[in-house]
Amino acid sequence: MYHLIKKLLFRFPPENIHHSVMRGLKLVHGLPLGSKLVNAWCNTKVKGLERELWGLRFRNPVGLAAGFDKDAKYTDELASLGFGFVEIGTVTPLAQPGNEQPRLFRLPADQALINRMGFNNDGAVAAAKRLQKRRSDIIIGGNIGKNKQTPNEEAVSDYEKCFHALFDVVDYFVVNVSSPNTPNLRALQEKEPLKQLLHHLQLLNAQKSKPKPILLKIAPDLNDDQLNDIIEIVQETGLAGIVATNTTISRDGLQTPAAEVANIGAGGLSGLPVRERSTAVIRYIHERSSGKIPIIAAGGIFTAADAREKLEAGAVLVQVYTGFIYEGPTIVKKICAGLANK
Repeated sequence: MYHLIKKLLFRFPPENIHHSVMRGLKLVHGLPLGSKLVNAWCNTKVKGLERELWGLRFRNPVGLAAGFDKDAKYTDELASLGFGFVEIGTVTPLAQPGNEQPRLFRLPADQALINRMGFNNDGAVAAAKRLQKRRSDIIIGGNIGKNKQTPNEEAVSDYEKCFHALFDVVDYFVVNVSSPNTPNLRALQEKEPLKQLLHHLQLLNAQKSKPKPILLKIAPDLNDDQLNDIIEIVQETGLAGIVATNTTISRDGLQTPAAEVANIGAGGLSGLPVRERSTAVIRYIHERSSGKIPIIAAGGIFTAADAREKLEAGAVLVQVYTGFIYEGPTIVKKICAGLANK
């Protein structure tokens, strides 16, 4: 049924229809029996997929990646769709509008998206206030970044502000230095600035009575030497894990006509074209670290087979985003059923 609905939805601009659909889900969820109906349709009843990690109990290994619910507006509604966890953000200290629209584009021939959103969000304090009011007990990750106008030399301060604002309302943190849509952000993935940033956050974390897991989200475009540096830094700073991977700046191997892709312009590519590279990065990190670094997989996960590929490569949890757009609200139910029937 969703594939028929998708044809209608895809006639509208991606960003506009995203907000319309989510407002509609929120409306349905607020009706008498609304949440129960959504649960009955979408939620997984599969047992045996629970995961224990970082002192947290995930009801299943399928989460929603950052970027979908940037401002923590829909966590209760997303919980009713069966997700094992939801990662909000990317959140910055101050509200910012992001890049000019249009900034989100579909590539149906490739089952992909290109986005250059630019960390559009209401700010860390606004997100924290919404999370204080949520009703579900779904595990929440806080994906944090820096404001566009903040120079890299002052980026540590931005991440610190987000850390303090969200600490009491999220279950884990993800440090995002890998988005291609904030100028010079990826320079923070270089060894010395990254080490400085992560050491600082871990010092702040150690001062808390109950520290939270902090993970690092990395790009799929890193070479082996850069990945070796990442592994070294994560182990040296005692980080809880890695999210692999963010979107790619590559446009290799697309079915969409090159002229159409060029006309879209800059942005991060997500979806099926990222699947193989994401899996390769996960496998490399897992093998080089002797399986000592927990990895949350993201990139090209549409089916149970895609999720299993990531888990067999060394991931402990998986996240969907573009697959959710293309496969619809029952994606978690289908992936979990497939994983259980292995």
